[in-house]
Amino acid sequence: MTALWRRALAEALGTGLLVTVVVGSGIAAASLSPGDRGLQLLENAFATALGLAVLILMLGPVSGAHFNPVVSAVDHWLGRRTSTGLPLRDLAAYISAQTIGAIAGAILANLMYAEPAVSWSTTDRSGWHLLLGETVATAGLVVLIFALGRSGRSAVVPAAVGAYIGAAYWFTSSTSFANPAVSIGRAFSDTFAGIAPGSLPGFIAAQLLGAALGIGVLALLYPARTVTPHQTGAPK
Repeated sequence: MTALWRRALAEALGTGLLVTVVVGSGIAAASLSPGDRGLQLLENAFATALGLAVLILMLGPVSGAHFNPVVSAVDHWLGRRTSTGLPLRDLAAYISAQTIGAIAGAILANLMYAEPAVSWSTTDRSGWHLLLGETVATAGLVVLIFALGRSGRSAVVPAAVGAYIGAAYWFTSSTSFANPAVSIGRAFSDTFAGIAPGSLPGFIAAQLLGAALGIGVLALLYPARTVTPHQTGAPK
């Protein structure tokens, strides 16, 4: 297995670049399509879906390409009894790396577009309907990733996850953050893709609830444990 420091570095880089894609494409969309929120969202979603798929392909062989504390935590939880999941020490390293990387990625995007390095977002995302959207988005992501792993189809994870996130931008009211680290990173940019720091607790709570619901759906649909993305080293 790849050394933990290399895997943590891959998680930091991958999560950071993902946030750079999300925030950077949001800034570009707002500049290129002023006044058209629908087109801005389409541009942001398209760039994010493609960027995420590429990052999974690039870094998946190193760390599994979680880029998401929820995915890492579910990996640990599902494999805790058989020692096939992410060990607790690795989980702590992954989550720390993902969070640090996400913040750095937002700063990088800000600087590339001549914005202040850190500008706290003022975009309020606290409505109950947005939290419901985040719960649905995260549950779907968890089911998708681990269902593909358990059914031996990890090879299609990059395309499937990119497609899911691109679609979830549109079918969820929250535009599918589905990622606590990315949510934190996006709070550091007062631009199109930002989220106000005050909205973070609710979003993260909804994401954790979605992860728990996703685990429940997996238990119902895929009760027999076969091959997981973590075991094969395939990206997720």
